[in-house]
Amino acid sequence: MPPKARITPDMIVEAAVEVIRENGIEAVNARAVSRQLHCSTQPVMYHFSTVENLKRAAYRQADQMHTAYLMNTPPDRDPMLAIGLNYIRFAVEEPQLFRFLFQSGYAQENSLLEMVDSEELTPVLAAMREGSGLSEKQTRDLFVTVALFAHGYAAIIANNHLEYDENLIAEHLERAWTGAVLAAGQEENP
Repeated sequence: MPPKARITPDMIVEAAVEVIRENGIEAVNARAVSRQLHCSTQPVMYHFSTVENLKRAAYRQADQMHTAYLMNTPPDRDPMLAIGLNYIRFAVEEPQLFRFLFQSGYAQENSLLEMVDSEELTPVLAAMREGSGLSEKQTRDLFVTVALFAHGYAAIIANNHLEYDENLIAEHLERAWTGAVLAAGQEENP
């Protein structure tokens, strides 16, 4: 008799992320995840004593996926514009994951300002700083301005209230970026 397949915590988290992708965070429970894995609920509950713990682990996994998605930018495009478009495109391609990450209450940060200080945002801010030539403070201020703009677009799209038009969004994002860069420069040199 062949040995039973071993269900690892990583497999369970990946399955939970898939359930979220397909049906949203509300659909995550031990049965749905075990169905995704084609196993009983026993391994799920063995590795994650509560569904809440599993959801938090799925959040961390989805957050890492989101960061990798953001950073996949073409070398010939302004990094901030590319990251902003990727943020919005993620909401188009992964609306359930977007809602889970940004509208479910699972984020550890309670505000955008706390998010700017998070470790997960370090590569995004570094790419922006390198691409803009601004100081660290200017880059952080710039990020907040552009993030609010991009998040507004992404949230409206993820909730099915706006059709995705990349050219129009890129034009608006470029305007927001340019205005924020000008404002950051004026603050530095009053």
